[in-house]
Amino acid sequence: MDGSPWSVKVPATTALHGRLSGVPTAVDDAGFREIGYRRDGLVGVVTFQFYNGAVSTEQCRRLDAALRHATAQDTRVLVLRGGDVFSNGIHLGVIEAAADSCTEAWDNIRAIDDVCGTIIGCDSQLIVSAFAGNAGAGGAMLGLGADRVLVRDGVILNPHYRTMGLYGSEYWTYLLPRRVGDRLTRTMTTECLPIGAREAVRTGLADLVVPGHGAQFDGAVRRFATHLAAGKGHGDRLAAKRDTRAAHEQDRPLRSYRRAELDQTRLDIFADRNGFAQARRRFLTSSAIPAARSADEGRLRIG
Repeated sequence: MDGSPWSVKVPATTALHGRLSGVPTAVDDAGFREIGYRRDGLVGVVTFQFYNGAVSTEQCRRLDAALRHATAQDTRVLVLRGGDVFSNGIHLGVIEAAADSCTEAWDNIRAIDDVCGTIIGCDSQLIVSAFAGNAGAGGAMLGLGADRVLVRDGVILNPHYRTMGLYGSEYWTYLLPRRVGDRLTRTMTTECLPIGAREAVRTGLADLVVPGHGAQFDGAVRRFATHLAAGKGHGDRLAAKRDTRAAHEQDRPLRSYRRAELDQTRLDIFADRNGFAQARRRFLTSSAIPAARSADEGRLRIG
């Protein structure tokens, strides 16, 4: 940095907090909502759309509350539908703008862990993640906690943290090995290459590529979720999910994954052992972040 003033983007309610009275934290049904819930027969849908996919501590808490409400309903399937960017995890802008960046980062990490824990721990419904847009780091892990992962054709996933100087949390040490195996987990989290939708399915990271945009994509997701909810095999799938989760819990409690990840992440945040502060500022001040131009660029080596 050259010493010239710069600023970071934060949610409006964060920027205006304490400056104006009567600033709403939500809008009515006629306006834009960051988080919403609707029900369509046996299927519930939680929608969330955060600017650039970044989710602050406060936004994580609201999303977790929405998920807890949704999982308490008597629906059979719950769809998680992100926005144009599904999610990129913690909100680096809010962290950088905070009076104590380390404390805010720590709060943000634990809050998004709560969201991921609610998704993984739900045993009353089958959960479907619908990646209509790209996702990275903790935002990718958030979606991978679902029972079925659907990705729009053309979407790119970046399921890693290393380039941001973080060990990572969001139960990635539980989720990734169970989807792609130990060897590919190491490859994905150390080589840090973008993974296209079709590559994601080929590796087991995702379950299905869905073509189309907007309404076409949503229609395909709705049909998939409705079939999953109404199909004769729903009860067996739900029972298998409960049995699998119980076996995993017996083998190693989920909380131990969280604790071990947070022990490592604490060092990255408070001791800055891997340059998280500098990587965060570089990301926020860059006018363009290098990215793959297509799913074929920087292909993951799995052979």
